[in-house]
Amino acid sequence: EIKWLEFCGNMVAPVFAASIINAVMLFMYYSSELFPGSSGLMENCGIMFGGNRTPEMLAQEHAYYARQAAQKERKEEVASAGWSVWSIIQILIIVCFLIFFAMGFDVCVTSITAGAVLMCIASYKRQHFDPRPENTEYDAEGNPLPPKKTYDLDGNEIEPEEEELVTESETTLTEVDYGLLMLFIGQFILIGSFNDTGVPQEFFRLTMGSCAAQMTSVPCLYWFVLIITVLSNIASNVPVVQMLAATFPYATPYDWMQVSFSATIAGNLTMLGSAANMIVAFQAAKVGDRTFTSERHAPFGIPSTIIALYAGTFLLDRFHFIPECSEKLMRCEGQKYYEEGRIYNTNDIDDDWYDDNWNNE
Repeated sequence: EIKWLEFCGNMVAPVFAASIINAVMLFMYYSSELFPGSSGLMENCGIMFGGNRTPEMLAQEHAYYARQAAQKERKEEVASAGWSVWSIIQILIIVCFLIFFAMGFDVCVTSITAGAVLMCIASYKRQHFDPRPENTEYDAEGNPLPPKKTYDLDGNEIEPEEEELVTESETTLTEVDYGLLMLFIGQFILIGSFNDTGVPQEFFRLTMGSCAAQMTSVPCLYWFVLIITVLSNIASNVPVVQMLAATFPYATPYDWMQVSFSATIAGNLTMLGSAANMIVAFQAAKVGDRTFTSERHAPFGIPSTIIALYAGTFLLDRFHFIPECSEKLMRCEGQKYYEEGRIYNTNDIDDDWYDDNWNNE
């Protein structure tokens, strides 16, 4: 029942507010790393808006450009000016994907089609236009090392074999992040099995209490957001939304808007709260940066997430135009429905009719 443009329109105010809060707290908490050598807030503003630089920042920039120059001399790389044709093609495909997505086409078909086209284009580019990978090794001074020689048991030199042919399928399959796939597969299997036990439904019934029937009405809304935040940082936010879909299958579009915003923002509270946090930490570790840890994230993530979460929830509650009723439930005022050839109006439906007829379906 939620259209793509309708979703974006309702999310503008809470997302904008949460982004501003996160940006302010980000600059406050990480100012010493973002602006090394800065003496305070005024100098930070001068660096951001006036183009000023501290001696420490200049030293870091000079070291960076020196490394870039050394790499260009070693590999003889020439930076291309502007966007390449391949970049423009990729951007056009992504724009078409977003257009079809906004027009209401099936999400799975649209995503798979766009991904397959991008994969074929990358394969063609890699096979016919990209330079072959260089296997030359260098010493500490940047001089190329001669290829290593190998010998058999009799002391005869073994001639190097021709370069092994690597097929495009092999290259593509090696780029798949199998660890990440297994993480999501395990989460969905676990939550799906957990939903079948009935424990999530009973948990929400006990924790929400009398608020279960009006979970997005103030003040029950803020208690509901707190429960989602806790669960998102125990089981990650994606499985929690899947669990809520089984627990509240007849929620209204406005209810799902609140769930979507709460689960997304709540994922920033801890490292475990969102798979995106774990992916970032994993990618940083792959390039040698192991400083992005739970202990490092918590002092920034906890206060910024709580403030952004409740500020955005308040704005979404005050400024939204998505209906607070469900057409599928036939709860919207004045909605017409058909039964046995007769036309009814939802204004004539009382709670007893709803309980006797809809729940039996």
